[in-house]
Amino acid sequence: MTTRQQVDDFLALKRIAVVGVSRDPKGFSTVMWQEFRRRRYDAIPVNPAVTELDGQPCFARVQDIEPGVEGALIMTSKKSTDQVVRDCADAGIKAVWMYGGVAPGAATKSAVAFCKENGISVVEGLCPYMFFVGTPAFHVPHRAWKKLTGSYPK
Repeated sequence: MTTRQQVDDFLALKRIAVVGVSRDPKGFSTVMWQEFRRRRYDAIPVNPAVTELDGQPCFARVQDIEPGVEGALIMTSKKSTDQVVRDCADAGIKAVWMYGGVAPGAATKSAVAFCKENGISVVEGLCPYMFFVGTPAFHVPHRAWKKLTGSYPK
């Protein structure tokens, strides 16, 4: 289970990859990438089908990012997550966040196990908006629900 310390440690990173950023400017992964940028993170988009997003280079894999990143927010479908965490290990990334919200999210049991076996801290199945200071009001019920059900990190 994810701890609050893992969440705080991830959010303390300054240079992260956002894996699975959509080409659709209204797609949630794009909105999340833009939110990290707005909050002054050096957020690097990763999508193998795109070479540039919003004037910023977009990379096919985390291993292609130079200089490297400290962490990766994985916003892919579950079918891609196992490969992405292997890519993160190859790139020397020691912290990953497998996005999860109302929808199933990116986390898989095998990807979480791989991370633990390889010394990679993993935030599993949560949305960063639940932890951002000044988060938009429509994210507050999600945080409240997690606390009510006992699935909010302690």
